[in-house]
This record gives sequence, C-alpha cells and structure tokens, in this order.
Amino acid sequence: MQLRLPKTDTRACERNVPGRADGGGTRAMIALLLFLAVILVLMAGFPVAFTLAGVSLLFAFAGIALGGFDLTYLLTMPNRLFGIMSNETLIAVPLFVFMGVTLERARIAEDLLETMGQVLGRVRGGLAIAVMLVGMLLAASTGIVGATVVTMGLISLPTMLRRGYDPALATGTINAAGTLGQIIPPSVILVLLGDVMSSAYQQAQLAQGNFAPRSISVGDLFVGALVPGLMLVGLYIVYLLLRAVLQPATMPPLSAADLASRPPLWKLLRALLPPLALITAVLGSIIGGLATPTEAAAVGAMGAMFLALVRRQLDRRRLFEVVGTTARLSSMVFLILIGASVFSLVFRGYGGEDVVHELLTGLPGGVFGAVLAVMLLMFLLGFVLDFIEITFVVVPIVGPVLLMMGVDPIWLGIMIAINLQTSFLTPPFGFALFYLRGVAPPEVATATIYRGVIPFVAIQLLALGMLAYWPGLVTWLPGLVYGD
Repeated sequence: MQLRLPKTDTRACERNVPGRADGGGTRAMIALLLFLAVILVLMAGFPVAFTLAGVSLLFAFAGIALGGFDLTYLLTMPNRLFGIMSNETLIAVPLFVFMGVTLERARIAEDLLETMGQVLGRVRGGLAIAVMLVGMLLAASTGIVGATVVTMGLISLPTMLRRGYDPALATGTINAAGTLGQIIPPSVILVLLGDVMSSAYQQAQLAQGNFAPRSISVGDLFVGALVPGLMLVGLYIVYLLLRAVLQPATMPPLSAADLASRPPLWKLLRALLPPLALITAVLGSIIGGLATPTEAAAVGAMGAMFLALVRRQLDRRRLFEVVGTTARLSSMVFLILIGASVFSLVFRGYGGEDVVHELLTGLPGGVFGAVLAVMLLMFLLGFVLDFIEITFVVVPIVGPVLLMMGVDPIWLGIMIAINLQTSFLTPPFGFALFYLRGVAPPEVATATIYRGVIPFVAIQLLALGMLAYWPGLVTWLPGLVYGD
C-alpha cells in the first residue's frame, strides 16, 4: 500500500530552533528518560496532570542543580498559562461537555434506540443497525467516548441479548458505535486536537522561515472528519448486513409482538428530529462560517438545555449534576493541559525536539516511514494513555516534525483520531472494552467482549488504509468549503 503524500522537501527539514541541543548525547538521553519516566509513572496509576508537571519539574530542578538545564524555560511558564486562559477555542470544551452531559441526562438515546429499533425491526439485524445509527447520533451530540459507550451499554446491551443476539456481536457493535465520538463532529476530542495541531502547524512553518504562517482551525478538522466518519459508519453497517446474510442466527429479527407495537410516524419524528436539528445547528453554523466552534458550542449547550426542559428532564437537581460533571471533566482537561505545558518546556529544554526530529527524518522510507512510526507509537500508547494525554504530550512533539516534512495538517489530525479510536477498541487494553465491561451483565464474559470487537478493529484498519491511500477523502471537503 502506498501512502500518497506531498513530496518531501529535504531543505525544509533544516531548522535552527532556539534552545537547540548542544550536540551531546547526555542531554538527548535525559530527554528520552524524561519521556519514559512520565509514561512509567502514568502506567503506575498516578494522576495524569500532576505526573506530567511533577516528573518534569524534578528533571528540571535536577538539571538546574547540575548545570545542565536553562532556568529560562521555566520562566516562560506564566506566559503559557496566560495563553491557555485566553485561548478562545478552548472555551468550547466545557460548553460541548455541558451539551453532551445534558443530552445524556435527557434520555434522548433511550428514545432513539427504542424507536429506531422498532422501525428497523423488520430487517434481520435491524436492531444492530439501529444501535450503530443511534451511536452515530449520540457521538455527534455528546462527543465523549466513555459516556457514549456506557450509555449504549446500559440501554442497548440488555435489549440485544434479550432478543437473541449473539453476545459477541452485540458487545462489538456497542463498542464500535460508542467510539464514534472520537471522529464524528462536533467532538470534544477534535476540539482539543484541532487546537494542538494548529499550534504545531504554525511552529513548523516558523521553523521553516515562514513568518506569516497559515493556520488551521477546529472547524477545518470538523469538516475534514465528516467524510471519514460517515464512511466508517457505512463500513460498519455493510459488515452488519453481510453478517445478517451469512450468519442469520446471530441477528434474529424482532418478534411479532415487538413488530405489532411499531411506533407511529410522529413518535419517530419526535425522537429523531430534535437531536438532528441540534447537530445541524452546531455543525451548520461552523461549516457555513456563521459561528466559531466556541460560539457554536454555546448554541449547542443552550439547545441541549432547551430540549431537556421540553422533555421535562432537567429539574434543579439534574442541573446541579450536569454542572458538577461538566466542571469535573473540564477541570481534568485543563489540568492535563497545564501539566503537558510544563512537560513540553522541560522536554524542549533538554533538546528533546531535536532528538525526535533526527529520529523521524532518519527513518527509512522518508515521509511514509516517519508517519508509520508515529502511528504505531500512538497506537501502542493508546493502550495505556487516554486520548487527552496523547494529544497534549505526544502530538506537540511529533506534529511539527511531520508537518515540516510536507504532511497535510488536517489529514494528519484525522489519521491520529482514527488511529487512537482503533487503539481504544483493540484487545486486551482498549479503553472502550473496559468501559463496557463495567456495565455488561456478569454472564457476558470478557473474552466474549474481546472476540466481538475484532471485526470492527479490522474495519478501522481498513479505513485507515483507505485514508492513507486516498488523502482526498479527508482534504476534499475542507478545500471545497473553505476554498483552500
């Protein structure tokens, strides 16, 4: 398989970055030891934000004491913190979290699943297809993977098992549908990744001598994710239809009693139209240039509150729960971002960026070899780190190097998102599997959950291969919308 990327300009890889390593192997070794120490402490279960900042500061203070680290790097930290506080794009994070948590409390997923399951019940495998479609809508509504997997597991898994579905197929479908929250916009994860990729892109251009750098936005990533996200859902549904034909016993249709209670058209529209209208309002305002992602997130948050109020699912107690959950999740994200900023400064102070640059540009295969190595590294890290940690820690290190080699930033961002989505699905360490294991009935064995997700992992790898071979699947729509 050939990775079709722009030709590499080797001269563009030459750079002169302030704070460049002094050429000694000791500083490079310390930078790598810092990275490994952070990973090991995280694997031991310590809090992410405090691990990133604490381990990095220990290395920095040790370096200062031994004369091998420049204190100037730490003195720039207040400016970094102010930059985080004044970043308008990041305001979208708590707003999208509030939107997702509110919709979760409003029981929209339950109504959607029940209604669409009955509508598609005449088709063999219709319930599984309904789960996939509801997962897509829920992903676009909430954008939070853990919440989506848990919600779908609590609502749909008992129903699928009760109606005779193969447990492996049922759990695999729910896991695959739940992780769509990473790639279907609007997504909290794409907001964070878009902000980091924008900084990496500007850094790469400045290192190349371009002092009027172009920028990419979260909106670019949203638009770039539409075609791959819908393509992935389509591949999932094709697999389910083929499975229904080849192994009909694993996906029985609804019983006559269930079909007799088929909902009327008004009930279907009542369940389907509100979330669709909200998603259209949020995405449409971004794509149409009517609002920034932050403004669209505010629209989504208000729209979610309105839907919850109309459905009488948002009293004072639930509102307090929504606000509390939003505050906890948002605080976690920003604390990790601050910790990652400390890590980035110390890593750069030891010349770690130059080490990474030399490693990636020295790999055989040029751009393809560098991209493949980064994707494999992120895939493996996805077993032990969450998307947020990888986004804030790894992407700022490897992103500028790959972008300096001519890789399209939107394409790279979407490839990273789908790659980590695949990692979170892959046994035995995938995060989505743990989420579902926590809510699955005891009679569903862990091995069954692992077995059921394997075909969907294969589909994810197929999608990654298609995007690698045809980058236009990602870049075509942003170019059409924004005229780039």
